[in-house]
Amino acid sequence: MSTLALAVRDSSTMLRRNLLHARRYPSLTLNLLLTPVMLLLLFVYIFGDAMSAGAGRSAYIAYIVPGILLMTIGSTVVGTAVSVSTDMSEGIIARFRTMAIHRGSVLIGHVIGSVLQSVASVVLVGAVAVAIGFRSTDATALEWLAAFGLLVLFALALTWIAVGMGLISPNAEAASNNAMPLILLPLISSAFVPIDAMPGWFQPIAEYQPFTPAIETLRGLLLGTEIGHNGWLAVAWCLGLAVLGYFWSASKFNLDPK
Repeated sequence: MSTLALAVRDSSTMLRRNLLHARRYPSLTLNLLLTPVMLLLLFVYIFGDAMSAGAGRSAYIAYIVPGILLMTIGSTVVGTAVSVSTDMSEGIIARFRTMAIHRGSVLIGHVIGSVLQSVASVVLVGAVAVAIGFRSTDATALEWLAAFGLLVLFALALTWIAVGMGLISPNAEAASNNAMPLILLPLISSAFVPIDAMPGWFQPIAEYQPFTPAIETLRGLLLGTEIGHNGWLAVAWCLGLAVLGYFWSASKFNLDPK
């Protein structure tokens, strides 16, 4: 069997393993999904009228949904960091190392499984958004496809970062804490209010981070707002984080004695 065929076979096996774990223990994924759903409902029904600046609740729903969808990805991949750390600390990885399987398949299985879970989570949160009034009637089929591609690419990038965080964490609790920035960063982005409405000293913090250009790009694709340079920035952030996370994770996995 060729190296490529071996890698595909073993990665598929590891993917099935991770999906079975997610199905048997859904509480972690459901708990992480509660954060974006609760924030969506909180900002729409409690703060929506105040934060819409007179534009109306329906306009504010349209504004915050792109940010909530990306926050959903950040929340979901926290579970990946926990899962990777659990595998490392419980010794199953050490057993895998002694077996005749492709070395990288363990991480690839985690990554593909996490991306699939992120997409499913985005669909569920998106369904909640539609149920409370979100509409994207002006987006073309090509724009919807581009939006989906951006979400998948963003999920892939954050997943590799989460895998690295899981590998450096001594236990599941530490992994969950280390991955918290993936949930907190959207809170200091343009997800809930425009950058221009923030204090001047805070605007660079909100603008020069990965979530803001991705949110603005997704907002432009779904709602027809101006994308400008944010599209290229979003893709550059995704590719940069994915490459960084991949090499970080691979080097840590190959060197870690656990």
